[in-house]
Amino acid sequence: MPDPYIFGRFEVRPDERQVLVDGKAAVLGARALDLLLCLIERRDRVVGKDELLQLVWPGVVVEENNLTVQISALRKLLGPQAVATVAGRGYRFTLTPATASQSPAESDCVSAPTPTEIDLSLPDKPSIAVLPFANMSGDAEQEYFTDGVTEDIITELSRFHSLFVIARNSSFTYKGKAVDVRTVAKELGVRYVLEGSVRKAANRIRVTAQLVDSVTGNHIWAEKYDRVMEDVFDVQEEVTLAIVASIAPQIDAAERDKASRLRPENLSAHEIGLRAWTLAMAALGNTDTAMREEAARVAREALAIDPRSRYALNALELTLWQQIVFGGAADRKAVFDECMRLVATVIRMDPSDSFAHTRAAWAIVYDPNGPRVDEALAHARHAYELNPNSVDTLVCLGYLEGYNGHWDRGTEHLLAALRRSPRDPRITYVYSGLAQGSCFTAEYANGVEYARRGVSTAPNYGFNHVYLAMNYVGCGELDKAGAAFAVAQRLIPAWVESRLQRESPILHPSDRRRFRVFLRVAAGLEEPSAADAVR
Repeated sequence: MPDPYIFGRFEVRPDERQVLVDGKAAVLGARALDLLLCLIERRDRVVGKDELLQLVWPGVVVEENNLTVQISALRKLLGPQAVATVAGRGYRFTLTPATASQSPAESDCVSAPTPTEIDLSLPDKPSIAVLPFANMSGDAEQEYFTDGVTEDIITELSRFHSLFVIARNSSFTYKGKAVDVRTVAKELGVRYVLEGSVRKAANRIRVTAQLVDSVTGNHIWAEKYDRVMEDVFDVQEEVTLAIVASIAPQIDAAERDKASRLRPENLSAHEIGLRAWTLAMAALGNTDTAMREEAARVAREALAIDPRSRYALNALELTLWQQIVFGGAADRKAVFDECMRLVATVIRMDPSDSFAHTRAAWAIVYDPNGPRVDEALAHARHAYELNPNSVDTLVCLGYLEGYNGHWDRGTEHLLAALRRSPRDPRITYVYSGLAQGSCFTAEYANGVEYARRGVSTAPNYGFNHVYLAMNYVGCGELDKAGAAFAVAQRLIPAWVESRLQRESPILHPSDRRRFRVFLRVAAGLEEPSAADAVR
């Protein structure tokens, strides 16, 4: 994922096509954004008007007035001096941005060596990325279904221990883009890339897929499937096993059996459940109560049609879990019990579902009666045995091993998650875990850097602000710690208050004390000298 450009109050995120002002998304038209990116990328020189017209409106004849209008929009947003007019030559971007990973150190503490970047060399096993299949139906409502087909293929491939599979969230950053598979393979560090399309009409479906070897550029397998809708899951299994047979023939029959999956009883419920899951995940990343409630409503709608809808069960559990974590549950015990009931239902349906065991682990850690870290770790470790490719499981293990006192082991799992999903839009969860681990191993400078990276990718995800505050306390930067704490308290007030009152899943007494003291110092509730004893 390209690093954002940061200058003053502004942050430009090329991959997300967003401009943030003070952390909030600004309204900017697509052409103006394209123009801004062109100017930033060529900020070392004057860019002629003709060149800009060709770059921003490729293949289209437009009047120069269009360029003037977009320049005016940029100046209105960024300030009149941001884009300079060079008479007779063109325009030049005058601000000097720094990428998130290149931000200058703010103190002697922060100037320590920064965290290691991801090694994207090819793994020692067959490696593959599955690009989002194209929706060829001409109906935007079919996007959920098409994305679901892609996601299920990734899930089934991930079950094979002898494959290295890029996670769904990194693959989906290429959605809707014309890409060269060799570029994708290089950016993700894999050898094979699968691409395809789905066309759905009435009760018929056509799925096409092709597998490309990025090293040789050869198409090593391709197939087209025309089926009735009821057979779509047979198609997914056929595609999965065809890929496995093409690139990993050493997989034994027992592993092949893992590609057999549960079919949903109702395709309408399946599609509604997919929509609920998308909303539930978005609500988590944005700490958005309204979106969370909508996700729960949609999930219950799917379950009313099919009580065994896997996506709907997972979506509903995730929304209830967020109520426990972020506050909003009138009866935490009752909500927790429903979470566990939903997780148990999914595990009964498919005991080999690694994600269900991962969700069980997360739920148990937030048991209102007290965290059961050992039991949660058992679920997470079992999930890893079932699917070592799962980024969700690696992230969960990263946190839980830390809660159990093994912060170095937790960091290893989190770095492994980064490698399996190097372009993940949800990478902020990983940075949050790494920032937390750095705090408890007294690597405060790294913790600040990880937390700042997390904040740059998801400004509204409160936990990165928490660990930024704590690591600043470790560095002795108390003013910055206080500012970061204030943001965290605004974003996740119930969670912060519970931690100030001693509630925590962290087991070791020394770790628990450091957590609470650092947080209270950042909040201004204890004298700075209190941190010296636990630093």
